[in-house]
Amino acid sequence: MDKSYEETAARLAPAIFVVLWSTGFIGTKYALSGAEPLTYLAIRMAFVVVVMAVIAAIARPKWLDRAEIFHSAVAGILVHGFYLGGTAVAIAHSVPAGLSALIPGLQPILTSTIANRWLGERVTPLQWGGLLLGLAGVVLILHNRPMTGDAGWGWFASGVSLISITLGTLYQRRYCNRIDWRAGNLVQFIAVTIFFGVGAFLFETNVVHWTTEFVLAVAWLVVALSIGSIGLLYWLIRHHAATSVASLFYLVPAVTALMAYVLFNERLDPVALSGMAACAAAVLLVNRRAKGR
Repeated sequence: MDKSYEETAARLAPAIFVVLWSTGFIGTKYALSGAEPLTYLAIRMAFVVVVMAVIAAIARPKWLDRAEIFHSAVAGILVHGFYLGGTAVAIAHSVPAGLSALIPGLQPILTSTIANRWLGERVTPLQWGGLLLGLAGVVLILHNRPMTGDAGWGWFASGVSLISITLGTLYQRRYCNRIDWRAGNLVQFIAVTIFFGVGAFLFETNVVHWTTEFVLAVAWLVVALSIGSIGLLYWLIRHHAATSVASLFYLVPAVTALMAYVLFNERLDPVALSGMAACAAAVLLVNRRAKGR
């Protein structure tokens, strides 16, 4: 591959990832108009398994051994299962789409702390400053929001998604880094389809309204999110430090909120905008070491 092409792709990959990942929250709100959270996710993942199976059949990647199958299944349950499940439940419990990305936006704080001990990555004082600035930005965006009742359960679900995506990112980097993404992702999506299917059977009515809005939302989430953004995320994990990859999630709340403002008229006040600016500045600080290296 041409070196200049690789360099251009490397520069564009983080921005593309942020935009794609942000559309996941928007698409989820549309999809929830046709089915309950776990039911919609079971349907979405079943379609993803079909797409990944076709990709794997054409590419014929090296298959996984038993240990790799186990690690891929665990990573899938964390990255897709509890993270997506928590996000969908949060939106279903009255957390606006533009705010459902905020709690998972705290991921870099947890990632940087765990990465020090688990992956042997050193976080510089400048990066710590960026991480704290990002935390302050998220706090500003969360100001004056209801945190009890139905919304309280939604924020709790967002907390579950925060923990799972943090652990999943680190687990993926440590145990699945050398696994072919086509075979590994196929195993992950099979595992998480079973996970959501069992959850939907146990806790939901399984009623689905196959409206145009629901079908288009699921189609976008299958292709652009579960295939496109997840593949890009794992590429970024393999080529960048875990802390630098996690810092990209600071931009997701701002981008998601802007999309939600345009599509759903969710409000953006000056304090929230200040928080978004702080998050953007935090990304620059946290990624500064990676660029220098």
